[in-house]
Amino acid sequence: GCNPLAETGRSKLQNQRAVLNQQILKAVRMRAGAENLLRATTNNKVREQVLLELSFVNSDLQILKEELEGLNISVEVYQNAEETFSIPLVPLGLKETKDVDFTLPLKDFILEHYSEDSSEYEDEIADLMDLRQACRTPSRDEAGIEMLISYFLQLGYVENRFFPPTRHIGVLFTWYDSFTGVPVCQQNLLLEKASVLFNIGALYTQIGTRCNRQTQAGLENAVDAFQKAAGVLSYLKETFTHTPSYDMSPAMLNVLVKMMLAQARECVFEQTGLSGIRNEFFTLVKMTQEAAKVGEVYMLVNTAMNQEPVKENIPYSWSKLTEIKSDHYKALAHYFIATLLCDHELQPGDDEDQQEKALSQLYDYVPEGLMVLAVLKDKIQRKQLGKAHLRKAIVYHEEALRVCGLCKKLRNIDVLQEVLTAAHKRSLLKYAQQETEDDFLSLIQAPDILPKTEHKMETIAPQFSKVKVKDFFHKLGPLTVFSAKQRWTAPRIIRILHEAGELGFSLKGGSPVQIYCLDPVCSAASAGLKEGDYIVSVGGMDCKWLSVNEVLGKLKSVEKQPIELEVISCQDTAASLHSKSATYSMGMQKTYSLICLAMDEDKIDQTKKAPLKLPFLSWGTKNRQKAASTLCLPSAVAGSSQIKKKLSPFTLLNTESSLY
Repeated sequence: GCNPLAETGRSKLQNQRAVLNQQILKAVRMRAGAENLLRATTNNKVREQVLLELSFVNSDLQILKEELEGLNISVEVYQNAEETFSIPLVPLGLKETKDVDFTLPLKDFILEHYSEDSSEYEDEIADLMDLRQACRTPSRDEAGIEMLISYFLQLGYVENRFFPPTRHIGVLFTWYDSFTGVPVCQQNLLLEKASVLFNIGALYTQIGTRCNRQTQAGLENAVDAFQKAAGVLSYLKETFTHTPSYDMSPAMLNVLVKMMLAQARECVFEQTGLSGIRNEFFTLVKMTQEAAKVGEVYMLVNTAMNQEPVKENIPYSWSKLTEIKSDHYKALAHYFIATLLCDHELQPGDDEDQQEKALSQLYDYVPEGLMVLAVLKDKIQRKQLGKAHLRKAIVYHEEALRVCGLCKKLRNIDVLQEVLTAAHKRSLLKYAQQETEDDFLSLIQAPDILPKTEHKMETIAPQFSKVKVKDFFHKLGPLTVFSAKQRWTAPRIIRILHEAGELGFSLKGGSPVQIYCLDPVCSAASAGLKEGDYIVSVGGMDCKWLSVNEVLGKLKSVEKQPIELEVISCQDTAASLHSKSATYSMGMQKTYSLICLAMDEDKIDQTKKAPLKLPFLSWGTKNRQKAASTLCLPSAVAGSSQIKKKLSPFTLLNTESSLY
């Protein structure tokens, strides 16, 4: 990874994000304590003091949230370093996390579960921790993406090796929400995997914003990066459906995917006009349709951002920027068609059928009293309709400038102001160049433009298979057998002798090999060997990864001499798994929390009557104060001690995992 102490603009932002996360955590804890005191006390004087303190804490949290939003809209830091005259693109900031020490939990698990000397795996555990630490500061290029993917794939091995479905091993993962700064703490590795996936998508967005949008190659790379970012976020939404974090909730991820595809389409539009826009009829028709399409896509993104529950947590400046871009590109569409109508007349050699067809495809309807062919042939009608489009373009430009001026964060982005102002002046100049004496007679209203595009914008699914990763804990044996889900007896030493050149058993399987067709009267069976045992070493040499022929070769190489086999027996386990649920916690505004129910007890004797258990929802209602495992941002605290709120639980999760 990058040097975490490097004084780059991006690292400074991430450091500020980490500091803000700690301040938010401290304030949220103070608020939680004050709310508990408010519920517990009946003294009116104490209640007044607590309510006053809560108002201060909530104000402090609101200020911290605004500061975090300022980091999320600090788009200039992520743009290309060269001089550009383009509206900035929005990247996602990386999620921050706390250090995790795998050493003791993994060493204990290796000793207990695999019955091996855990000191032999210290280097592997250190490699895993180093890789995780490096992933906190990835480089903003393909090497950084590859490193994050390699850690994500390595987590798949770690999950199968060390995280049994029936219990936790004591590793606590903490990740901070990138929008609210609220921490989420779990002992579930799936939180780690989901957060790494989010950071892969976020890094792709940062790569996309860094591309040079003044070159064809740079724009192509930007489009590719945003499509890949959308693909990773879409994969995260479909795979981890109950994540306990605002920024990874399905509704938020859906909005982020739309925003990344909209930015990719914006780059495609810039590609179309990169070499210059020829003042030619069909070129202007194409530019009109493409600009209208970009405006429509950003309008849909803005609508999605203003829906619940996303509206409360999406940065306000992001919502306003999408509204500005929607108005800006709609204005460009009207400007292009106005230029087409004002600057071009139907010449004798022109194909009027093709021009009529192209122009009619731009409108859903034509203003009353006008026909497309008549507009093409009549100079006055062309001028009037062109000026109507210019007036509408000016209205959209002015609206974009007004919204930009109302948002403090966007008002400080100089290049955004410059682009909007230049486009507005260009439309005003074009309108001033037209004849004005008949303006008072012109009652034509410019119709809306139908968006159309030749470029289909789709997500690009993550290609994890392209990154080759070797399991750090390869020495433990083949994952199909030596996993956290399997349980075995402790290794047993079996001393055997060749009897008339025969072993008394056969071998089968791949790696590791199994005992097959064991003769019950042979010396090996008498020594304790069982049918189906796995051979893990021969004569003190590890053979978990050896094939049948290789193990037979080792056994035959020591004929007429006693040989020691180390074997294990697989145990059939029917242990029940955790049942988990993602639900809103009452008393905390829209806060995701994971409630882990107790494991089912051993099978109850059929003769005994099982005690009646409370249903999950009743348990959650009666213990709502204890249920919350995460914290939330400010919510108004009423004067009453009880906060009444309707409980709206999610469906129970699959028993295989808590986040899938």
